[in-house]
Amino acid sequence: MKTGMSTSTPMDIKNLSKEQLGAWLEANGIKPYRAGQIFKWVFSHQIDQFNSMTDLGQELREKLAAHFVISRLQTERIETSRDGSQKYLFRLADGNHVETVLIPEKNHFTLCISSQVGCAMGCRFCLTARGGFVRNLTAGEIVSQVRDIKKHVGTQPLSNIVLMGMGEPLANYPNVVQAVRILTDRDFGLEFSTRKVTLSTAGLVPELLQLGKDVTVNLAVSLNATDNVTRSRLMPINKKYPLENLLEACRQYPIAPRKRITFEYILIQGINDSPEDALRLTKLLRPIKAKINLIPFNEHPGSLFRRPDEKTILKFQDILVQHHYTAMVRNSKGQDISAACGQLRATHEIA
Repeated sequence: MKTGMSTSTPMDIKNLSKEQLGAWLEANGIKPYRAGQIFKWVFSHQIDQFNSMTDLGQELREKLAAHFVISRLQTERIETSRDGSQKYLFRLADGNHVETVLIPEKNHFTLCISSQVGCAMGCRFCLTARGGFVRNLTAGEIVSQVRDIKKHVGTQPLSNIVLMGMGEPLANYPNVVQAVRILTDRDFGLEFSTRKVTLSTAGLVPELLQLGKDVTVNLAVSLNATDNVTRSRLMPINKKYPLENLLEACRQYPIAPRKRITFEYILIQGINDSPEDALRLTKLLRPIKAKINLIPFNEHPGSLFRRPDEKTILKFQDILVQHHYTAMVRNSKGQDISAACGQLRATHEIA
């Protein structure tokens, strides 16, 4: 990181790691341990002005204000579903938009956050893919989705974070890893348990292998097919990293003793929902500590795919259970506001 930053373009301080901020402080003649104090104000105390950091000297506060800002995302729209889910449309500083979904659970909230504006993966079942890829989110923009909403959730705790919103997290690897470190920093960050943060990937194999070395998170893999022909049809990334490579990476991924990798399987009528598909899935995942989330396809305008009927869904699940897998049918919340899995698109233009 360059330490000589222009005062004419202050940087969002949330784009820095604590170590990077410490290096900047040291290069400017300030003790680097102050970085921890500053981060605690930003993330634990939700302070938006450096002048409010009362345990820092006035000179330091003025220097920070000259070089950095503590930004908030601009909330352009909030939609509320019949099930209580809320979809936030955030406007970024450059005019781009992302969506974030707050999901009420029995005694806590789960927040589904985005990692990119758009997505380059081109998955045929996903509405986000139709808009194409615009850019990666910065670490600060990823963290801000959590920081901003956490301030407003009230008494029910926001305890779970899922990186399952717009974009492929592993395609924005450095910024996502930095954001995860801030989210899970129990001393100076947002203080989330690593057991409560889940990253979902379409299967970028090199980054997946590196992820387990760099941070501790729950891993969810979007699988959606049991053979390469079908998976390549649904998910073009499979042509680069076919099932054999992806599953071998999953076998190598470090898992805590009682943890499992979650395999997400979107059930699509007539494509991947047959009993034969279910049996192949049981064999594919046998060497891996796995559990399976079955997600009936969430239909959206313009899609050629359809949701299977309930009998087909339950038959598929029953085969997995008979083969001793934990297999849950996940009926996505927020479908009536296009906030369900695969439906995010940041449609600000039709607001």
